Amino acid sequence: MAQRMARRSGSPWKGCGIVFEKEFSDHLRSPRMLVLEWLILLTGIGAVFMSIQGLRTTTAQDPFLFLRLFTDARESMPSFLSVLSFLIPLMAIGLGFDSINGEFNRRTMSRVLAQPIYRDALLLGKFGGGLATLAVGLMTLWLLIIGLGLLRLGVAPSGEEVARGFVFLCVALAYGGVWLAVAMLCSVLCRSPATAAFSALGAWLLLSLLWPMMARFLAEIVYPPTDMAILLGVQSPQQIGLQQILARISPSTLFGEAVIGMLQPATRTFGVVFASQVRGAVAGAPLSFGQSLLLVWPQFTGLIAAAIILFAASYMAFQRQEVRA
Repeated sequence: MAQRMARRSGSPWKGCGIVFEKEFSDHLRSPRMLVLEWLILLTGIGAVFMSIQGLRTTTAQDPFLFLRLFTDARESMPSFLSVLSFLIPLMAIGLGFDSINGEFNRRTMSRVLAQPIYRDALLLGKFGGGLATLAVGLMTLWLLIIGLGLLRLGVAPSGEEVARGFVFLCVALAYGGVWLAVAMLCSVLCRSPATAAFSALGAWLLLSLLWPMMARFLAEIVYPPTDMAILLGVQSPQQIGLQQILARISPSTLFGEAVIGMLQPATRTFGVVFASQVRGAVAGAPLSFGQSLLLVWPQFTGLIAAAIILFAASYMAFQRQEVRA
């Protein structure tokens, strides 16, 4: 009998929509998010505007002119892609670092869960609200860049360019979802919002800046360089392969490879290129949209899988926590 009474009734997602709407509304009206969104908009538009100055002379020669708006860099300004890879994690962490512990600190968690809202719905609604806020910001920025390109270049994007840009938008949203899940995991594990924010930022700095260097170091330990390799100053194929595998643990590496493969159609592979892979290929010939999508599909699904795993870890940790005041 006790086991029957402990079994919950109704849908586990009851109340998820209410939590989603509240979180989405709070994020859109939050002064913190307004500052972050304006930072991303102004910095991204500045980077694109600088790249347009150099692209106006190549309008007739480049069939993928609009894609170069995202990847071209000038001496005084990094590319839009570099700016976005830096600012998306900051925005995602800003959305999620106090999503759970903030409820504990305001002593509202027990009141929320006293309603017909399960923990599943609460956690999913908060994650969905943050992800929807990210999607609104990125979509707005994407549309502004397309409009700025139309006004300044005077050329409309082709259908393939729009499709590649949309896939880039989806990859950027998945990348933001990973860091949002990291921030929510830190929010569940740390009761202090400041500790959760510093933990999420530390994870971002470790995986984005330090991990690529550590991957090379670990690859050299597993496969020590030969005397010939040291003399020539090159790495062996085994070292490069292992380094690439280890580097892909970082979401930043997966994001960089996915967007480069989609926004630069001439990209045919990542890492070591053997003669057998380019036999019969025309140098500089772009891949079709379908072939580029197949090329970046493992990176895209890797980002989605990382977000799901991190969200599942947050869910399991949250299920074990005491929520009574």
